[in-house]
Amino acid sequence: MSDRLAGRVALVTGAARGQGRSHALRLAEEGADIIAVDICQDIETNHYPLSTLDDLAETARQIEKLDRRVVTRQADVRERSALAAAVDAGVAELGRLDIVVANAGICPLGPDVPPQGFLDAVSVDLVGVINAVDVALRHLTAGASIIATGSVAGLLPGSVDNPANGPGGAGYGHAKRGVARFVHDLALQLAPHSIRVNAVHPTNVNTDMLNSAPMYKIFRPDLENPTREDAVPAFGAMQPMPIGFVEPQDISNAVLFLASDEARYVTGLQLKVDAGALLAATSSGAPG
Repeated sequence: MSDRLAGRVALVTGAARGQGRSHALRLAEEGADIIAVDICQDIETNHYPLSTLDDLAETARQIEKLDRRVVTRQADVRERSALAAAVDAGVAELGRLDIVVANAGICPLGPDVPPQGFLDAVSVDLVGVINAVDVALRHLTAGASIIATGSVAGLLPGSVDNPANGPGGAGYGHAKRGVARFVHDLALQLAPHSIRVNAVHPTNVNTDMLNSAPMYKIFRPDLENPTREDAVPAFGAMQPMPIGFVEPQDISNAVLFLASDEARYVTGLQLKVDAGALLAATSSGAPG
């Protein structure tokens, strides 16, 4: 720990587990106090369990163990008023807001997902990012950092949005492409105010989203009910580097960099933490 974020407050959505918990803990390790928000209930079209209130309480426990302050709130990022109330309560208790990590996401995969799955994916993965930024912006001042979670899969046409993956996969791809565009365009608008906006695009990450029955089926469509053991060898098809997935901490380290003063002049960046997954789809002349 080096106190790179001492005295700062970070909002993290989707903070109850997975990448969100990892991001919250990594920022807390570097001195930040945390506003931790999560839905803590399932979404019908998303065919794997989402976080619980116990998960969110565990995130808080681990942050407090680091001797940092934390405010937790159950809120759905699709509901702007509920999210605003959560952020306002956190700022009232912690005194300020300097960092926004718009991380909450779902991936409702499968041909059995109804059309509503498209809208649910877009509403959480894109509108939820916009809502988090919108309710936070009035609290941000010069030097603040906004970081959105994109996805390598969302930037690879024909991968997650393959018709075989159903409406939810199409919605996920649409949303993550939208996040990339949103970050680029918002960065231009906020640059004169010295507020930075960046995206992190992970490849497969070792979280509950990846370790779920719908995801196993995507990687092993040849099997009726594939297990994790069946799917793990196929995870490596995404990356030229010889790995099947990265760990949440690998993404959190990128988030920390973008949140810190080390990235004080970095804005509009599409930071890929992908073990080379996008190399085949880009050229040396393509923007990062």
